[in-house]
Amino acid sequence: MNEIKIIISGGGTGGHIFPAIAIANALKRIHPQIEILFVGAEGKMEMEKVPAAGYKIIGLPVRGFQRKLSWANITFFFKLYISLKKAKQIIKEFKPDVVVGVGGFASGPILQAAYKMGIPTLIQEQNSYAGITNKILGNKVDKICVAYKDMEKYFPSEKIIITGNPVRQDILNIAGKTKEDGYIFFELKGNRKTVLSLGGSLGALTINESIHNNIEKFAENNIQLIWQTGKSYYPIALEKVRSLNYDGIKVFDFISRMDYAYAVADVVISRAGAITISELSLTAKPAILVPSPNVAEDHQTKNAMTLVKNDAAMYVSDKEARDILVLETIKLLNDEFRLNVYRSNIARMAIKNSDEIIAKEIIKLSKK
Repeated sequence: MNEIKIIISGGGTGGHIFPAIAIANALKRIHPQIEILFVGAEGKMEMEKVPAAGYKIIGLPVRGFQRKLSWANITFFFKLYISLKKAKQIIKEFKPDVVVGVGGFASGPILQAAYKMGIPTLIQEQNSYAGITNKILGNKVDKICVAYKDMEKYFPSEKIIITGNPVRQDILNIAGKTKEDGYIFFELKGNRKTVLSLGGSLGALTINESIHNNIEKFAENNIQLIWQTGKSYYPIALEKVRSLNYDGIKVFDFISRMDYAYAVADVVISRAGAITISELSLTAKPAILVPSPNVAEDHQTKNAMTLVKNDAAMYVSDKEARDILVLETIKLLNDEFRLNVYRSNIARMAIKNSDEIIAKEIIKLSKK
């Protein structure tokens, strides 16, 4: 096999970083003679997570443009200019066969530079609503890998490939995990219904406060809860759980074994990030989605409504959550018919082996 060189760019959140690493791992499995370089944004979490996964990464000083008046916007164009120059230099030195963008601040400069230098490019759009940068790049790149149907309204149809979203390897291996394994890991009982609450790796204040304000209802109804809070809310949640004196609630700032967490969950409470939705689809888990209102173009609500329209999940708005989220969760746990409908319909939306499908498209492009 001839050696292939690939640049993968993007990051900022786990929702961009985990798919990027999954794609890199798939490329390594399919084509062992491959060299991969990541390009991220300086100071963002990819600068830590990517090296931990065994890959080299270079940072760009690029930052996002604030939609409201902010002093940070004064330096935005300067940092963008420096990032474009640095991106061009990285490409000249590394000489990639393909440049891939997975979303995040760093994707724009590196893909723009690659396009101008005549290098094949591919973007992976994770959401059902395309972001501004990807809309602009869509007319320039060679291939666009998407997770949802009907993306022709954002991109040229001839460039689109429906691939789904890559997810962490341990999620794909859930079939080998039993509920009993999960109950042992989390020290829970097998004869109680279990709720998994996820605010993402950084937490979600609305979901955390909704759980906190109504936590007694879990104990009153003999329901177990695995509660991922994020780092900032963890001390508050831990104090509340200790005061409750109920052994069915386990609180974590970050859950390291999501395979076990999904294995035991009867219902999942979550934001509506694209990667979480892909994980829910692959694990066929009934979910109550509380989209974050603080994301670009309100794309999480659009992600959630794609499931709701297919009768594959329940939607609770961020502003209603503190009043009704826990009550709706308990109602859903007691509605076996509705649980089965959600399990069946969300499973139909799953696309397996997304990482390998995307990796094969990248290798095809490298032969151009």
